[in-house]
Amino acid sequence: MVESACNTRGVSLWQVTPDNLLHAVRSLQSQEVMPAILFDRGNDDLRFDPIRNWAQENGIYYINPPVVAFKAEQKDQFHHTLVENGIHVPKTIVLPSFLDNHLLDPMDLSLLGIPFVAKPAYAGGGAGVALNLSNWEQVLEARINVPNQRYLLQSNVKTRMINGRQTWFRVYYCDGRIYPCWWETDTHIAAPVTAYEEARHGLGKIRDITRVIARLSGLDIFSTEIALTPEDDFVAVDYINDSIDLRAQSKAVDGVPDLVLWFIAYALVGLVERRRKSEKKTLSHENHGESDGKIS
Repeated sequence: MVESACNTRGVSLWQVTPDNLLHAVRSLQSQEVMPAILFDRGNDDLRFDPIRNWAQENGIYYINPPVVAFKAEQKDQFHHTLVENGIHVPKTIVLPSFLDNHLLDPMDLSLLGIPFVAKPAYAGGGAGVALNLSNWEQVLEARINVPNQRYLLQSNVKTRMINGRQTWFRVYYCDGRIYPCWWETDTHIAAPVTAYEEARHGLGKIRDITRVIARLSGLDIFSTEIALTPEDDFVAVDYINDSIDLRAQSKAVDGVPDLVLWFIAYALVGLVERRRKSEKKTLSHENHGESDGKIS
């Protein structure tokens, strides 16, 4: 989809995979190829570190720069940032990592209600998440799953129903564009929220919350999860997902709806075009400054 979007907009795409990795490293080192922007879909695969390092050493624009992404994905810290900016979040207790404090004294968990959820502060993709907890011993066991990270204990967020649909939304953001989807928590099947549904059911707050998350995180592309409670409160549940699952629904039933993926693909190319124009403008100003003796 990205390749098709690039072709229609006159943007070139170079895909680096394990199969052509060695050739790619040689091409970069010899400057045979000089990409302008890097979109990393390697999911922390260490084999691609030479590409990542090259991009950072050469000042290449990195979609979701690692330093920015790492900061945004610290759920315990971002939780407080959202609260300070007026975003509703689940009731939360933050615990130290298992490695920092192996055995914790029992705490009062009544704030959370039963059942509640435990999730590591940084790990993504559901790694280390424990659902339907009800007692302190389960908390201690859950922390061992990702022992080097702090853990968040969070209340379960209840949702209402609209036309037989659970009001839990997975929202995709890319370069200022927002694509809300209905999301079933049990099957993980998503469906785009139509413009009619958004207006009819007053779901515009989803976009407002997503814009705040985008501003606070500084990320170019991410997904977030927002729930609408029976009390009509919109609650940010899973704040930031970077390296998001972009499998197409036509290939995997629990993937992203194809229409949304097409929009994201074109938004990514739009981001590339905007960055390219910005760099050309900057270069033009620098050259102009050199020719007339003025500082620009």
